[in-house]
Amino acid sequence: MSEEYQTKGAAQFSYVVAGATLSCSQGDQTSKLQMPVSHGVYTKNKAQMNTMDFKPNTHVQPFGQCQALTNPVVAAATAANNGVLRPMPCTPMLTMPWLNGKDDQLIEGQPALTTQSTNMCLYCGTIRVEEDGQE
Repeated sequence: MSEEYQTKGAAQFSYVVAGATLSCSQGDQTSKLQMPVSHGVYTKNKAQMNTMDFKPNTHVQPFGQCQALTNPVVAAATAANNGVLRPMPCTPMLTMPWLNGKDDQLIEGQPALTTQSTNMCLYCGTIRVEEDGQE
């Protein structure tokens, strides 16, 4: 069972740890959230994440093939394919911390990452936590 918390009678959310499963609305595969160096806080013996753990290819890994035409590589491949969408390898482009962290649960001074947290790729993909990684 995941460690969960509840806010004002709302649905329950859980804390996100290293190994959590992420998805992107523009990618065709899920990926795992990575934590190269722990913040020193653990849930079920796994490093707990905070909202600053958003760096592409360090924390957030690629999501298979990207289909966003706002991605210049996808746009060029699609143009070369006579306008027929041609997905290309995903390179996540996150430029800001995760949104909707748990502000009253700080991990190294930053809000804890939760299953309600989201982020946006520069190429218009919405990144979500699919599984908290605790199991």
